Amino acid sequence: MLTWTVAVVRSSVTDPLSEVVQMLRPQGVFSKRISAAGAWGVRYTAFGRPGFSVVLEGRCRLAVDNEPEIVLEQGDFVLLPTTPAFEMSGFHDVEPVSMDPRQMTDDDLDVDYSDGAEPEVRILGGSFVFDSPDAALLSSLLPTVVHVRGVERFEGLVSLVADEALQDRPGRALVLTRLVEILLVEALRTTVTPQTPPGLLRGLADRKLAPVIHRIHERVDKPWTVAQLATVATLSRSAFYERFTRQIGMPPMEYLMAWRMAVARGLLRHDDLGIVEVGRRVGYGSASAFSTAFSRYTGESPRVYARRTARGQLNAPRLEAV
Repeated sequence: MLTWTVAVVRSSVTDPLSEVVQMLRPQGVFSKRISAAGAWGVRYTAFGRPGFSVVLEGRCRLAVDNEPEIVLEQGDFVLLPTTPAFEMSGFHDVEPVSMDPRQMTDDDLDVDYSDGAEPEVRILGGSFVFDSPDAALLSSLLPTVVHVRGVERFEGLVSLVADEALQDRPGRALVLTRLVEILLVEALRTTVTPQTPPGLLRGLADRKLAPVIHRIHERVDKPWTVAQLATVATLSRSAFYERFTRQIGMPPMEYLMAWRMAVARGLLRHDDLGIVEVGRRVGYGSASAFSTAFSRYTGESPRVYARRTARGQLNAPRLEAV
């Protein structure tokens, strides 16, 4: 059972992907510049948080554990939703330098492996900082490695990132933070392939299921049934159930419950609403019915959750077993 935290901003048109990005609530970006030449290599231990790399100039190799090696070129963007252990290197066989990203300090923000030579490759790498980190959510949406190349919109953004990263202008950190956040959104909405694992992105790319997902997000308070959602998809009940479960990775009613609880958690955390009103907004006719469902799903009552998060003691969301 996937536990999410969300802050929902309503507009005239509901965009599920925008709501997911709002749910992640990106607060900033930790980034570093890497310059290298000749025989070089660095191996990073598993981090667990979403990480990224942008090749500003030159080429290098990227080897993520249990994934095929990739040759990265200028303008490439790589997103690692959970950042497993990986190695970056040039094109000579070397013993890589070991680095633990969890132990990095401000002194590690700029690293030079050029040994005095003119750098052959320059990279901006780092990780996203979320208000409520949820690596499990990103894992459910994306493959282990997201590699973007040759997308016109990305090329312009990467050029802006490169220009900013290679200079030391006032406000550099803030500008880079905003630019890399945009790269994250672009990666989320441009990376759907036949190899994309089950999740929201595959569902939104499915012409039969996309309208269903939009309707669920538009009317999370409606007492939906599988039959009603199947009608939206113009499929038989059995065909819809099978297709939704295969593409999204969970049955329709489980997805509806997950999103209801996500909205409820966001309202409890970020809005000054009573339990009755929160329950009504996510489809429950009474405070007791909502409290029972919320407690069963999250393991604590809405009141306890609201008090705990108000004190700033929210734990990171987690992937739980049913």
